[in-house]
Amino acid sequence: MSVQLRRLIDEQNSTWQRMQDIQAAAESENRNLTDEERQNWDQAEERLTVISGDIDRLNRMSQLQNVDRSQIITTSGEPNDEGRGNGNGAEEQARRYNEAFGIYLRGGMDRLTPDQRNLMMDNEVDLRAMGAGIDSAGGFTVPDEFRNIMTETMKAFGGLLALADIVPTSTGADLKWPTNDDTGNEGELLGENQPAGEQDLSLGGRTLKAYIFSSKQVKLSMSLLQDSAFNLEQWVPRKLGERIGRRAARAFTTGTGVDQPEGLTTSAVVGKQGANGQTTSVIYDDLVDLEHSVDSAYRPNGRYLMHDSTLKVLRKLKDSQQRPLWVPIPAPGFPATINGFEYTLDNSMPTPAASAKTIAFGDFKAGYVIRQVQQVQTLRLVERYAEYLQVAFLGFSRMDGMIQDSAAVRLYQHAAS
Repeated sequence: MSVQLRRLIDEQNSTWQRMQDIQAAAESENRNLTDEERQNWDQAEERLTVISGDIDRLNRMSQLQNVDRSQIITTSGEPNDEGRGNGNGAEEQARRYNEAFGIYLRGGMDRLTPDQRNLMMDNEVDLRAMGAGIDSAGGFTVPDEFRNIMTETMKAFGGLLALADIVPTSTGADLKWPTNDDTGNEGELLGENQPAGEQDLSLGGRTLKAYIFSSKQVKLSMSLLQDSAFNLEQWVPRKLGERIGRRAARAFTTGTGVDQPEGLTTSAVVGKQGANGQTTSVIYDDLVDLEHSVDSAYRPNGRYLMHDSTLKVLRKLKDSQQRPLWVPIPAPGFPATINGFEYTLDNSMPTPAASAKTIAFGDFKAGYVIRQVQQVQTLRLVERYAEYLQVAFLGFSRMDGMIQDSAAVRLYQHAAS
């Protein structure tokens, strides 16, 4: 853990304690906060929000740095004897393609040797056939190291993508996927010489597609591409992954299911709705009801998913013993919790408003499945921005998502008025 992260955690805890002391002083004297106390509370709360955001960013950066280091370890080794001897081993082939792809990113096809160009052409993807609306067919499948950095970045910025059940597939062909809720069924106690009974498993189903998510164009100056000190092979996949991750997160939370993924808040069951007047607020009893609307079999793996603005509302709640529901990170290596459960922030979730479904709780790995095509494509655009001395990159990832077990996740919905 970095010194900066440890310092932020300590400051978060001390700021939180200062807020609790202010409130406790007023409660012990059975009075409202004074103007000075209210001002100090507001300042502390504003600082707490900033600190929490910084901690989240540093944790996410640590995730990405771990990915980068793993790729360095993976690519630093020499090819095995088999690959060195005949040039046709799988490891040697991957190394050669990785090297050619790096040269292609910086200088385009013109910088490649004839052998490297042939190697790249063997992995060319007709993006027009994918319906991506691209004028050129010059897209290429990215190497494993590039893909791993890109997909792990997508998880860091993709909300549900880091929580759901991920099903990787090698192609984008339609994938039939079953859905079921078997929590209402149970086995039986058999007497001697009695036959076993029957209990049909009620299975639903849906076809998981391979919808195309694009990063949009990411432009870089040619001078930067020519700078060997600039780590292009890590910067590009991380930037493409950030953009695709954010867009995919919104699809997985609010998608309609028509020509796009089935969103969590669109199709999951509402476990608790706020009483009249709770158009932007949440009370402690509502969270307890929401947690218990999820079958007890799933609660051991339960966690919350919400927007950062919803977390701000929950940070002010207390239980029946006047203990805060939100507990900041107690020590390095431990997560912050809400009512004893970990939570994930996903700013693609709805914000508090009338009838908005702002909080999801449950076992997301059991409840939501994401199909992800392993092959990731990228496209290098040169001529379009040549007069600006810039080159643009486009990334494409194909995914779909849906609820696979409706009993595993429930939503909190605010009152309509």
